[in-house]
Amino acid sequence: MTDPKKHPAFIIAGTNSSCGKTTVTLGIMEALKRRAVPVSPFKAGPDFIDPGHHRTLLARPSYNLDAWMMGARAVQKTFYANSAGSIGVIEGVMGLFDGKDGGNEGSTAQLAKILNIPVLLVVNAEKTAGSAWAIVKGFTEFDPAVNVKWVVFNKVAGPRHFLMITAARPASIKTVCLGYVPRDQGLSLPERHLGLVTAGDLRHDAWKRFVKKAGDAVEGGLDLNVLLNGLPKYHHQRKPQPRPRRVKPCVKIAVAADNAFSFYYAENLDILEGMGVEIKPFSPLKDKKLPEGVSGIYIGGGYPELFAKGLEANSGMRREILRFARSGMPVYAECGGLMYLGRSIKDIGGKTRMMCGVFQWKARLLEKRKALGYREITIKKGCPTMPEGATLRGHEFHYSELASVPSKIKKTFSFENSGEKTNEGYAFKNTLATYVHAHFASCPGFAEGFVGLCRSFLKNTV
Repeated sequence: MTDPKKHPAFIIAGTNSSCGKTTVTLGIMEALKRRAVPVSPFKAGPDFIDPGHHRTLLARPSYNLDAWMMGARAVQKTFYANSAGSIGVIEGVMGLFDGKDGGNEGSTAQLAKILNIPVLLVVNAEKTAGSAWAIVKGFTEFDPAVNVKWVVFNKVAGPRHFLMITAARPASIKTVCLGYVPRDQGLSLPERHLGLVTAGDLRHDAWKRFVKKAGDAVEGGLDLNVLLNGLPKYHHQRKPQPRPRRVKPCVKIAVAADNAFSFYYAENLDILEGMGVEIKPFSPLKDKKLPEGVSGIYIGGGYPELFAKGLEANSGMRREILRFARSGMPVYAECGGLMYLGRSIKDIGGKTRMMCGVFQWKARLLEKRKALGYREITIKKGCPTMPEGATLRGHEFHYSELASVPSKIKKTFSFENSGEKTNEGYAFKNTLATYVHAHFASCPGFAEGFVGLCRSFLKNTV
């Protein structure tokens, strides 16, 4: 494993959510890209949207690093395997010290300590001056084991405002100020019910304008040379290597990938490939048929409620998925995928749209959030992928709920949700659908069970 003291990497953390972490992260990534500095992107926590922005900008996967879901050793393994020969740039989650249930587990601070890398703190300095340093002082002293090495002030009114901030700096604060990002409406990405809009939903020209503006702001307001000189040197001759396959590809799995379904942990797909899976992307919005020769289907989360009209219109794909599910082909669906496998979705405009009909529930969008939080799942009897009593971890976040769920539908997951025991993980033959986004690193046996079902299906249909 790489010596962390010699590994060039840093975490961009915030004092709180919406302080500007994503803008600063994308701006730094764009500025380093302009300098031809190789960057490996990562995201602390369970978020899917930020990694999508990283991937669009850098044309390479962005990996989630979540110590609660994955465990410390898996976090280290994933990070070092996917950042060799480059600078690792990790975007934090929420505030620096915010983790599971408000504690340390899963926090950006915990990740910084596990990887032994420094922190760049983003502080929203809007409507403040000298008080901004009180915030910095509090964050640097809260946990001395976390190395808050640099600070960037965001939403600064201009050079005079920044001069007021820097002039008020106490001599006792050793954190290096890299500079500031100006207050500018053009430096904010639009949001909706699950957070920022995805990179795929922004018009290409709008995306390019935002990234250019963020990169310009970073190059004009931050001293990147100070940042780079404060890191160990990366080695050009060492290039990031893909995860080696344990076996040759022996089974093909169709993975839904378009604007309606884009929420996947990159690690999950790597783990499947390491088990001999050949990933075959397909679009439930555009493709009329599944890819040839597949013996399993994986439908992740996303925004099916925003694209329900297009999903309904593609009746050929809906019928094919229903036919394959009824035939016993293994299907695994999470959150948005669960909604898609149901009878219908009431879309964002309140209109009911027909879906696949594998399950006979109706999904509807709510004005308020339905569920948010980490989940530790205990497998009940009848789960097609794992034996009773096994456990895995994941995350749940959605504004939708299921109505008209038939009482006879088999439920194979059990976990705590808002202090109450929830039974979920709906099963039909070899189809499993859940609101939880499971991280396969928490229990590789879950992925092995799914791949094993796909192999058995292939063997029985050849």
